[in-house]
Amino acid sequence: MSGETGLMLLALGTMFVQQTFASLGRSLPTVIAPAIITDLRLDAAWVGVYVSLIAVSALMFQLGCGSFIIRYGALRMSQVALLLLAGGLAAASTGVVALLALSAIIGGGGSAISTPASSHLLGRYSPPNYAPLIFSVKQTAVPAGLLLAGLLGPALTLSAGWSATLNLAAAGCILYAFMLQRSRAEFDADRVPSRRFHVSDFRTTFTSVLATSELRNLSMACFAFNGLQTVFTSYFIIYLVVLGYGLELAGVVFSAAMFIAVPCRILWGWLGSTSISPRHMMGGLALGMAGSTLLVGLYGPLWPVLIVGFVASCLSATAMSWHGVLLAEAARLAPAGMRGMATGGVLSFGQLGGLLLPLVYSGLLYLTESHGLGFAVCGAPALLVGVLLMRPPSQGAATASRSE
Repeated sequence: MSGETGLMLLALGTMFVQQTFASLGRSLPTVIAPAIITDLRLDAAWVGVYVSLIAVSALMFQLGCGSFIIRYGALRMSQVALLLLAGGLAAASTGVVALLALSAIIGGGGSAISTPASSHLLGRYSPPNYAPLIFSVKQTAVPAGLLLAGLLGPALTLSAGWSATLNLAAAGCILYAFMLQRSRAEFDADRVPSRRFHVSDFRTTFTSVLATSELRNLSMACFAFNGLQTVFTSYFIIYLVVLGYGLELAGVVFSAAMFIAVPCRILWGWLGSTSISPRHMMGGLALGMAGSTLLVGLYGPLWPVLIVGFVASCLSATAMSWHGVLLAEAARLAPAGMRGMATGGVLSFGQLGGLLLPLVYSGLLYLTESHGLGFAVCGAPALLVGVLLMRPPSQGAATASRSE
């Protein structure tokens, strides 16, 4: 094994575990939300407010983290992300409503930093031709973290309580943050200590991805995809509990769906690296999301659990499996040395989706008490993006893409 390949695999493994903790830390409060809601006597519609606070925080952190990644290094910022996630989980464990809101802000910031930082680091070591595959492997950490949350979260909550469950996850984030220190000399060798943060970085990060049609398309796709993903991971277990499922069974169905997303991410990344253009790959996934979400919206109490799980797996295979292809494209189209900032800019549109679609869902739930309608409506942006991406690109965009 060559030295370059060894470093690439080390970077991939390191960032895989980092993203697993980020996914676990961000999703765990919503996965065990039924227990928290019952204990604190809250309305389920408030879950949408909680995840929207996460999205607001994530938007601001992703818009502003580019300069910090360049100045301090991607690995250092990964450590910061993990410590923020730990702080958010610990705050949520108190059960104080004000601290629950604060936990969404802190944890949302931590989860937001993790992806641009890992993309910046991995972009240094990934062969360009296989970047979609490598980024997809790294991003399988997201469903892996959700799978762990779905399997362990309800079980630990029933045995030890939801507060202890959150604190245990916080301890894991802190431990891994310290373990990362051994790799910093290599992975932060490209940092630029003279780089300074400016308030204008927020605007620059946001507007930089609007400069070309390809990055604009990625931003629109990220808006629809991340918004739907947030709705799915935030409300699916609550939806099943309303349909009469126990918390543990709902967690098992959710985890089974998340498991499907792991090989699918790798498969889509491999196809996007070898035989299908990333644009058409994302377009196909968008249409799959829209169709699956519509079927989820039609769930009823008489549906067999196997059919419910199959439809959820189809949604997971699309809405939870697009990240590697999209992030690799963002890194490819980014200016030299600006992968973290460009990725943060594209993901900031995703955070807007993660902010707005859960609010739409919560509003519909409050007005109609229908989870199904919320899912159906939140799948509509993915349908529009799918139609857009399956159309041939403009001649100018196609020429620019071929020249890179």
